[in-house]
Amino acid sequence: VPVPVKGDEVFNSLKARQIGPAVMSGRVVDLEAHPTNSKIFYVGSAGGGVWKTTDAGGSWSNISDGFFGGSIGAVAVAQSDPNVIYVGTGEATIRGNMSQGEGVWKSTDAGRSWVFAGLPESRTIPRIVVDPSDPQTAYAAVLGDVFAASDARGIYKTTDGAKTWRRVLFVNDRAGADDLSMDPTNPRILYASSWRVQRGPNYLSSGGAGSGLWKSTDRGETWVELTGNDGLPKASVESPLGICSIVVSPSAPDNLYAMIEHADGGLFRSKDAGKTWALVNSDRALRQRA
Repeated sequence: VPVPVKGDEVFNSLKARQIGPAVMSGRVVDLEAHPTNSKIFYVGSAGGGVWKTTDAGGSWSNISDGFFGGSIGAVAVAQSDPNVIYVGTGEATIRGNMSQGEGVWKSTDAGRSWVFAGLPESRTIPRIVVDPSDPQTAYAAVLGDVFAASDARGIYKTTDGAKTWRRVLFVNDRAGADDLSMDPTNPRILYASSWRVQRGPNYLSSGGAGSGLWKSTDRGETWVELTGNDGLPKASVESPLGICSIVVSPSAPDNLYAMIEHADGGLFRSKDAGKTWALVNSDRALRQRA
């Protein structure tokens, strides 16, 4: 009779190992999986372009060299047609030595070739989301120029495969879009975060007017702010909201999780699609555990 093994015993026995790519050049910024082939992954790097593996990480090849390169902010593979890949350039990890990007690139042959796909003034694109049933429809979160004021910030939408983009959310010229998540069961519903951030030669200013959480129920055409909803930390001049991230639970899409930078920040959860929130773990407790 087999002896039952507890789950924690299995996980505790696992050992992490480096699978590369070893010469990627910088941090892993984004990791995207093929929707049906578990051996295919794409990696966006902080300074080395986009990489692909077809053998579950056994070997890697750079697929952006010769077309574009440098700092990558987001990689998105279309679920309905995995040959279609969107890449947003310019990582959003705000460091003194960060490099900004040049817009969006698109491939329709799984990364064999690429074409420039717009948003040349975006500078920093932390997230791209593709409609699960339509590879021509995508959304880009544009943080913008982190060194200066910029009117190019916000959420952009394309319905023609990135031939044209239209901005559907703009907060202000200092607060750009930093995160974007779609309800996997209903592509009409999107959640986004905005972040007021400024980088200078010897300082980083995070937080202030414009930082917050947003929701759309009409495919990004209009947005309502969630920031003041019950359970979320209250922004003030003394305690502004900083960077926020938000994600939808795939198994229960009314469950949302948001990580919020604030004096009373931390990990928050909503069970009613953003109407009310509860603190799961405080930022102070998370730092102590780390």
